[in-house]
Amino acid sequence: MSDLLSSVSGKSEEHEFYTLFPEGYKIGRTKYVIVFGTVMSGLGKGIFSSSLATLLQMKGFKVAPVKFDGYLNVDAGTLNPYRHGEVFVLDDGLETDMDLGNYERFLNLNLNKDNYLTGGKIFSSVLASERKGEYLGRDVQFIPHVTGFIKLFLRNLAVKQNADLVFVEVGGTVGDVENGYFIEAMRQLEYEEGSENVCHIVLTYILEPSFLGEQKSKAAQLGLTSVLAKGIYPKVIACRATNPVTSKVREKISLYSNVPFENVVSVHDSTSVYSIPLLLKDQKIDELVMKILNLKSHLLDEKKSLKRWSDYVKIAQTAKKEINIGITGKYVTIRDSYASLIEAVNHASVANNLKTKIRWIDTTEIEQGKLSVKDAMQGLQGIIVPGGFGKRGTEGKIACIKYARENNLPYLGLCFGFQMALIEFARNVLHLEDAHSTEIKEGCKSKVIDILPEQKNISTLGGNMRLGAHEIEIKKGTFAYKIYGKKLRIVERFRHRYEFNPEYIEMFEKAGIIFSGKSPVAPIMQIFELKGHPFFFGIQAHPEFKSRPLDPSPVYSSFIKACKAE
Repeated sequence: MSDLLSSVSGKSEEHEFYTLFPEGYKIGRTKYVIVFGTVMSGLGKGIFSSSLATLLQMKGFKVAPVKFDGYLNVDAGTLNPYRHGEVFVLDDGLETDMDLGNYERFLNLNLNKDNYLTGGKIFSSVLASERKGEYLGRDVQFIPHVTGFIKLFLRNLAVKQNADLVFVEVGGTVGDVENGYFIEAMRQLEYEEGSENVCHIVLTYILEPSFLGEQKSKAAQLGLTSVLAKGIYPKVIACRATNPVTSKVREKISLYSNVPFENVVSVHDSTSVYSIPLLLKDQKIDELVMKILNLKSHLLDEKKSLKRWSDYVKIAQTAKKEINIGITGKYVTIRDSYASLIEAVNHASVANNLKTKIRWIDTTEIEQGKLSVKDAMQGLQGIIVPGGFGKRGTEGKIACIKYARENNLPYLGLCFGFQMALIEFARNVLHLEDAHSTEIKEGCKSKVIDILPEQKNISTLGGNMRLGAHEIEIKKGTFAYKIYGKKLRIVERFRHRYEFNPEYIEMFEKAGIIFSGKSPVAPIMQIFELKGHPFFFGIQAHPEFKSRPLDPSPVYSSFIKACKAE
């Protein structure tokens, strides 16, 4: 089979096979782990896949994750945070699903466009190829052309990242219409690569209705029927549940799916997502997958890596000192909208050997007079104003910032929070009453935050949006210089359109603002700090995107340390 496929051209009309291989690709060199979901979305496929990949990484394997999203958006940049959670930004500027953040945090990797695939990206690429005549007159179809593109995408990833294992997360559920062609591609992948090189894992949900008081497997069985009907024969079934899945339920799932009982595992609720690798390790899922794929450990020092991870989880669970911080925003009812921020706070808290409780403050309620700023700030050791777009809630954020500045409450402003803090300072310290951002009030007299004409010509902007990793030049001797370990150049990730207007730099500096970080190539201010305040710090970037459990963001660690000192 391998010899035949390797000789088949993607443009050949003599075969039904349409199998493309990138240069240097060898069947069997890379193994594939495909993770599917049934019953419902939101089961934690990304966390499961990240956790299993982490365990295999600890054994010395080089892993490369990829997430597939079936929607027709080319990327995640325009998705609504209420419906989809946060938009995660990679170093190369690609706007992705939040699960890419999980992969980066768990695996301590910097991913790129090769690790994310959407339905929109697939179809735009296939149709562009058709317009160029690359299919040589063949009628372009889901099979073989769309499925062929998907398989080539995965094989390209394997070659480019020299992966021993490619972990493929199929977003949504098996029953989703928009996933059908992708699932078919995964069926074909096993056919072409060989069953010894592909491990299908299905994540299903075990119901436990409170009025029954027992676990029920029927919904999971029906979901598995859909998987089997599509030609996907799982080798492992991970059962998500509130409580440990009983042997009786696992037996039913095993019998119904032809999956050995020991390959049906319980993935029940845990106190922290970072304890999931340890849960999987206890059930020896990593060893199970290695046996299925005929892998032998490359290993460096698995025990050392596992201990570091276990120590992190232990501190997170046992730290005694507790602080309270407020996060002000307008998406506070949907925690996934601030997923990376929450995780960065957790990482920094463990680094400071404490627990942090978050109080979510809806700034629209402050604007509407339903909540006073004083009541909102009561009992807090610090506040964060995160990124965001649009007018709603901005005046409430500015009121919270004013309170933090005047009451020496540690303050961290991120992206939009950077901008709002400078607007607050302009209004209440510099007495520029009409100070605002032209994003919110286009005709304001004091355009403290604006899109500047010269910025539109910067080649690193996507349209007028700055995206991805960019250098920041740090001013020596400043607080930022200390935070970043006395480095004069650092790199953070950005996602924004508007900037601080450099016409106001001198005015702000005379009043006590220190612009301690700027772009090396343009007069763009990217970090500020306030002289004489215990911690009043704003950064135009999103340092949370680079925070890791075992390597927390220095900005967040310094902020939490300042809150701890309160």
